[in-house]
Amino acid sequence: MPSHAPLRLGLELRELLRLAAPVIVARTGIMTMALVDVAFLGRAGAEQVAFMAIAGVGIGTLIIGSVGLMVGTMVETSHAFGGGRLSECGQVWRRSLPYAVAAGAIGAVLCLFGEPLFRATGQTPAIAAGAGRVLAILGLCLPGTTLFVTTTFFLEAIKRPLPGMLTILAANLLNAFLNWVFVFGNLGFPALGAEGAALATAITRIAMAVTLIAYVLSMRDHEIYGVRRRLQGGWRAIWRDGGKARHMGYAAGASYALEAAAFGSMSLFAGWLGVRELAAWSIALNAMSIVFMTAVGLGIGSSVRVGHALGAGDRRGMAVAGWVGLGATAFAMGIASLGFLFLNQPLARVFTDDPALMAMAATMLAMASWVMIVDGGQGMMLSAVRATGDTWVPTAMHFAAYFGVMIPGAWALAFPAGLGATGLFLAILFASIVAIGLLSWRFHRRLAAA
Repeated sequence: MPSHAPLRLGLELRELLRLAAPVIVARTGIMTMALVDVAFLGRAGAEQVAFMAIAGVGIGTLIIGSVGLMVGTMVETSHAFGGGRLSECGQVWRRSLPYAVAAGAIGAVLCLFGEPLFRATGQTPAIAAGAGRVLAILGLCLPGTTLFVTTTFFLEAIKRPLPGMLTILAANLLNAFLNWVFVFGNLGFPALGAEGAALATAITRIAMAVTLIAYVLSMRDHEIYGVRRRLQGGWRAIWRDGGKARHMGYAAGASYALEAAAFGSMSLFAGWLGVRELAAWSIALNAMSIVFMTAVGLGIGSSVRVGHALGAGDRRGMAVAGWVGLGATAFAMGIASLGFLFLNQPLARVFTDDPALMAMAATMLAMASWVMIVDGGQGMMLSAVRATGDTWVPTAMHFAAYFGVMIPGAWALAFPAGLGATGLFLAILFASIVAIGLLSWRFHRRLAAA
């Protein structure tokens, strides 16, 4: 069979790109929505930007955790799809809907306590009060967000990523229009500033969920997938039969939250270095985050392919899907890293016109190029390992890499060693090398046990 190996690799790569391309566009579109909010608020006053920035820390952590909680929907659906059990795919999705609403509702309640939380973290009373009001409004979007995410995962697992992508592209237009209405007070509405941007986000995300759920229920082949069919076993099945997906979501949510907390600590260290260093760090981190959506898309595409192969009992297919995904991610992130390395000054100019900040941001963008390949690779391998049905082991590996290596390493290199921001990026590099090594080893072990 060796002569057929290049053909199989080529077919796998084409299938991966077909799945990943819409996902990359969709995930980038989600980030664009947040950038649009900032762009509108930048013209409404610095205080309004500050309200949204502080509130964004809280809502961002909750959204990242919520996305992790829904990962089980993708894994379980892909296994059923790969095994040819198409009607079971719809049952997985239907079980996920009440769970998604409950998770979003809990997050929305937590958002009501933003002001005391922000006061406890040292924000001024005015900032804490304003950000607290914004966070309470943003909380309204969480049930819509979780419903949209679990429905997107379902569609991606049955190889239909385009509806999610098109919904997000349309949502960007709606979000921009609602920002124009509510932030500045057009069409007879009062000017609400940051609260208006939060309201625009909440309405948009709820509309995204309604649109995508309506699409699933009206699919021409909805009967094949059983998306309208009653749950087997009734309401009790939601808890009983959804246990595996739920526990996978607990582990993935914990992993995502740990990563968000770890990078939050890195931003704290950057703040200790100085205001300009923090601003330059934020520019580099935001630019990296946008490029990282390519790794996220390839990771989701690979996880779907791994899940399909596992459901079909094809261990060789699992291996091909995982390692091809890693190679594709390394290539894509390598191209991006060359851009950061050789075009760092033009990139920095996109974010600021302050000469001193521009120079520092350019330096940090160049340093970011060191870590992009391994950071993207570890994200991809995390998705591949989870697609095998693994739960807490990859979470423990993430914890070891980020809390055992990155955070203490960043502090030691940036301060006692005197490397400053260079030390922060070196710590990310070392942690990513540890993470990709551990996760690749774990994927190999899961293949052997499949």
